[in-house]
Amino acid sequence: MITSKQRSQLKAIAQNLETIVQIGKGGITDAVVASIDDALTAREIIKGKVLENAMLTPREACEILAERCKAEPVQVIGTKFVLFRRNTKTPLIVFKKEKTAR
Repeated sequence: MITSKQRSQLKAIAQNLETIVQIGKGGITDAVVASIDDALTAREIIKGKVLENAMLTPREACEILAERCKAEPVQVIGTKFVLFRRNTKTPLIVFKKEKTAR
């Protein structure tokens, strides 16, 4: 589970990402899940888009993909969504330390 501070950092990173996944009228197939799974392993964070002809809303697609890929949904804005999954072997994204209360 990611914290709100981590989510904020991930949103900032996602602003500069290219969309690498598109969900169309074919919906979420095993091939789509496999490619997203591979991309999350390689990058930790990805941006996807749900096309107008898809039968799913962007929020539905994000939630389904997060569940099937064991990822965290970061955000859904318009037709785009962002997913994050920590690579436990070689983490790429380093979160800023949160200040502790005294």
